[in-house]
Amino acid sequence: MAITVRVGATPDVRGVAHASAQLEDAFDRKGFALALHPLLVEVAGAAADTCKTRFVRTEGSVVGDGAGDDGIAHVMIGLLPGRSPEVKARLSEGALELLRRCVTPGSGLRLHASAEVRDLDASYRKSADA
Repeated sequence: MAITVRVGATPDVRGVAHASAQLEDAFDRKGFALALHPLLVEVAGAAADTCKTRFVRTEGSVVGDGAGDDGIAHVMIGLLPGRSPEVKARLSEGALELLRRCVTPGSGLRLHASAEVRDLDASYRKSADA
């Protein structure tokens, strides 16, 4: 089982993160979201009151030959085009640091953490009802 995290902030910021079943009880999801939102505000210029995070569970993960006790956490953040490579790199590094702080794997569990930031397709749309 993995966890998918959707992060949104203004119409121009959204993201997805995955965490494997081995991290289910080790991932402080609320702490991750509450720390990620200010990062999006500071680095990407998002509005704090529009940041959203959604966690979705998915099944299965295997690292290498499957013999190790490995957990996987991956964050994807999508931005409308126009952010510099430096901004994207700062968001990736910040998301990795937050994963390290918010995922506490059990004894012997190895955390494989990664993050990426990419431009959203021009077709991206958002709607929020009052």
